[in-house]
Parts: sequence; structure tokens; C-alpha cells
Amino acid sequence: MLGNWVSDPPGKGSYPTIKPFNYTEEVQIYHIGQPMLNFSFNAFHLETKKPLHRECGFIRIQPGTTKVAFISAQNTGIVEVEEGEVRGQELTISSHSVARMSFAKAPHVQMIKRTFRLIDGKLEQVVSMATETEPMTQHLYITYRKVSP
Repeated sequence: MLGNWVSDPPGKGSYPTIKPFNYTEEVQIYHIGQPMLNFSFNAFHLETKKPLHRECGFIRIQPGTTKVAFISAQNTGIVEVEEGEVRGQELTISSHSVARMSFAKAPHVQMIKRTFRLIDGKLEQVVSMATETEPMTQHLYITYRKVSP
């Protein structure tokens, strides 16, 4: 997963409470010598290229196991810890805790689940979420190609 990635083709987003949309995204996954990975996800409007969703954080692996923690802060005012496991070329994580700023837009996210897969040199991400008003539903699907190590 290390490296710089860009969406190829554009990602697809949908949810029962919003109109379906397409977007582009740039991803950086890197390390600075600590026993964790740092990441940033930067999404952009497909046509206008205006910045949309942003998130950054850390991926930690519990030593001697396949257990992973994904710690994320988002520009929407959400901070979350997701936990899960690596199995082969797949990382599946789901919310352990979700916190938000006091004036975050409703309906509030209650749970997030992500699956990352490495397939034929590409990185795929599927994001599902549940809110106060909607059950767990797929929200995003995107595939990235690596542009640099």
C-alpha cells in the first residue's frame, strides 16, 4: 500500500440521502521510520476540481498479529478509530469509535466500514457507513493506480 496513488477511473459515491456523484482522489501512504504508516486521502469534484473530502491519520499494526488500527481525522469534523485485520492482499476495518465536533452536519455517522484490496497492482477501496437515519450502506467505491513508490 505504500506510495502515491490516484483514482483511475473516477470514484463513485452514493447514499440514500444524497444524489449519486463521481469524484477523483489522491492518496499518500508513507512511513517516517516509526512502526506505523501515515496516510492522507484528498478527494476532488470531478468537473470543477474543487477540494471535497479530506482525511489523514495513521495505520498501526499490532506487533506479531494481523490486527490493524486505522486512526483518522476528517475535514467534516469526524475523528475515528477503525480496527480490523489484514488477510493476504485485503485489509478490512470497521469503526471502534467515532467522535464528531458539536456542530457536525446531521445525520451523524454512527459506524464506518472499509475494505482495501490490492488487485493486479491497483488499490481498491469500498467504504460503507451507517448514520442515525440509515443502516450500513455502501457509500464509496474507488480504484487507484500507483504513480510513485
